[in-house]
Amino acid sequence: QVQLVESGGGLVQAGGSLRLSCAASGRTFIRYAMGWFRQAPGKEREFVAAIRWSGGSTYYADSVKGRFTISRDNAKNTVYLQMISLKPEDTAVYYCAAKGPLSSGSYYAPNEYDYWGQGTQVTVSS
Repeated sequence: QVQLVESGGGLVQAGGSLRLSCAASGRTFIRYAMGWFRQAPGKEREFVAAIRWSGGSTYYADSVKGRFTISRDNAKNTVYLQMISLKPEDTAVYYCAAKGPLSSGSYYAPNEYDYWGQGTQVTVSS
């Protein structure tokens, strides 16, 4: 069992930066790939970024490449999403999620993730 708690969301002007954190409970955190997803009002939840358990491989949605960076600190059971050059269209609730070690499915698909946090709101004003 893994419990996830996001933090770091808020209101920022376009062009600004935020860093989201996701703290995980459970000693098996290191075995899980981690992902960030977001959901804007009236839209489906969409993939943002993911990172393998070792941190050696990362994956990004085209819309955030070059602006967002996912990283993890396994010693702290925490995954981060550094966001720069934020745009109004980045406004959404951001969720972190854990993908189990037995899952061989896509890193991009929400249904491949076993555990989810409660979400943190990011609002980018123009």
